[in-house]
Amino acid sequence: MNLDPQGLFRDHSDSDDEFELEKEKDPSKEMVVYLIDASPKMFDLVGNDEDKSQTYFHAAISSISQSLKTQIIGKSSDEVAICFFNTKEKKNLQDLNGVFVFNVNDREFLDQPTAKLIKEFSCIEALRNLAGTFMSNIGSQYGIIPGSRENSLYSALWVAQALLRKGSPKYVSKRILVFTNEDNPFGNITGAAKTDMIRTTVQRAYDAQEMGISIEILPLSIPNEPFNVSHFYADLIGLEGDEVAQFLPSAVERLEDMTDQLTKRIFKKRIVRTISFSIAEGINIEVNTYALIRPALPGSVTWLDSVTNLSLKAERSFICADTGALVHEPPKRFHPYKNENVKFSVDELSEIKRISNGHLCLLGFKPLDLLKDYHNLKPSTFIFPTDEAIIGSTKIFIALHRSMLQLKRFALAFYGGSANPRLVALVAQDGVTSSSGQVEPPGMHMIYLPFSDDIRHVEEAVQLQTTADAGVPHATDDQIKKASVLMKRMELKDFSVCQFANPALQRHYGILQALALGEDEMPDIKDETLPDEDGMARPTIVNALEDFKIAVYGENHDLEEVSSKKSSGTDASRKRKAMVEAAVESAANHDWADLADNGKLKDLTVPELKNYLTAHNIPVTGKKEALISRILTHLGR
Repeated sequence: MNLDPQGLFRDHSDSDDEFELEKEKDPSKEMVVYLIDASPKMFDLVGNDEDKSQTYFHAAISSISQSLKTQIIGKSSDEVAICFFNTKEKKNLQDLNGVFVFNVNDREFLDQPTAKLIKEFSCIEALRNLAGTFMSNIGSQYGIIPGSRENSLYSALWVAQALLRKGSPKYVSKRILVFTNEDNPFGNITGAAKTDMIRTTVQRAYDAQEMGISIEILPLSIPNEPFNVSHFYADLIGLEGDEVAQFLPSAVERLEDMTDQLTKRIFKKRIVRTISFSIAEGINIEVNTYALIRPALPGSVTWLDSVTNLSLKAERSFICADTGALVHEPPKRFHPYKNENVKFSVDELSEIKRISNGHLCLLGFKPLDLLKDYHNLKPSTFIFPTDEAIIGSTKIFIALHRSMLQLKRFALAFYGGSANPRLVALVAQDGVTSSSGQVEPPGMHMIYLPFSDDIRHVEEAVQLQTTADAGVPHATDDQIKKASVLMKRMELKDFSVCQFANPALQRHYGILQALALGEDEMPDIKDETLPDEDGMARPTIVNALEDFKIAVYGENHDLEEVSSKKSSGTDASRKRKAMVEAAVESAANHDWADLADNGKLKDLTVPELKNYLTAHNIPVTGKKEALISRILTHLGR
């Protein structure tokens, strides 16, 4: 391949920006404060059905409870706080009226979710009439009352902002989620008092946003009376223009996602390892490797002490077979050679087996069309440059990256140590951005190439005779057409493997949740891998399937199936009759009453006992004792 040396190592100042932007670290954890409106309006029933005791307050509690159950498995390092406002009782560090921070013992107000927190918080959810724990311990009161200078929403934002004070916004994502069905909290106030309260509350929200705290409103709409964000909350969260009209559908979707989110582990974007990339003799750069795809597996087994319930640590010791003493010296290996054992230390064996130092070494370049799909046998590794150890690694990587994209080449390299040395293909990927942000980062994918024996070639059947002589059936054009129509009808639109959850993994998490929270019943697990019976019953699919059957089996295929079933049923009845006749003939060779009276049934074999039972149409399942018991019962003994 002809490369332009000047173009290869030219300083691409314009293209450095996307790589520099990618270096900014994403927030490693999230802090969330749930603000729940506890005013009497939230305790109205959802809908007009009096038989249902579902209230708006219960809907908010239910969605938060489900979110916490998912979060404790998916992102257990995140921190949450639960805060009610418009309450009779108060519990907060600022000692503000109308704000109650819900918490449990041995936990800070803003801390990682625990099983105890979820369990006690779920008790509020279980009391749908809310005449018990919540009303007696916390209580509810109307929000902002005319003539009063207390602003419960302002106080709640102040408490939430104070809870989110710790942690740098560069490394922590901070959010405040407000649950309410009151779109105009200042509707009862008039005049200058209302203007002043709105101004101070909006200013409090702006102050929180300047500190890197985002505020989201999750409205609980009243039937026939949609939540009107324009009354107040549009100014609070800074909605303008078309954002006001799009707010309610997106907010409802976020609320549904909180309730129906999938239980799964969220893996952080951590560096797998940092390796040296040798481009040429004397030119080495440093790159970080990332695992973009990894299997989701249950957690590893942790052995616990049966008394203290503390984790156990396994230790291994070597004992001398001659003296019984502990061997403290490191073990040595040996290899017999000419009637003598040649000893090796562990370090010497490692050095002998070492093929490479584990770094990435560039071998050359090949056209991209030579790299086939079946060459990718395992998930690839993403590599990205770093200047922490070697200054200038990013610029050299960018020059190589741009040249590979322009010339449509992939790099062939050697990677791995003594354990698993491999040839790999480095495929450059350009950055992809959209209006919502970056979709694909710039960098290279390291694809692990197969060995020659990893590729299995399809064996073609050599037909020594003609098709007619060999009797090999071939589909007609009409059958192929009907099959194509059927496959198009059954094709999944916008299919993605992310649409289906692992039912075994979901069941595992469900069992963990039931054990941790002391639940009597395990949560229902929906197996999305089972066939979609409703979808398969659609008229278009049923008609396409029937046309395909007619094309392959003919018009009367249904009658043939019925006749085959009848014939198979006739054959089965004949076999059954023959078995019964044989059993009757064999059972007649014994005096069963005498055997039962003398207790000699146990001396017979199991097939002999089953012959008696079959002859008298008695079940023959079970062990020998069960068979003897059935015979004695039939004989009246």
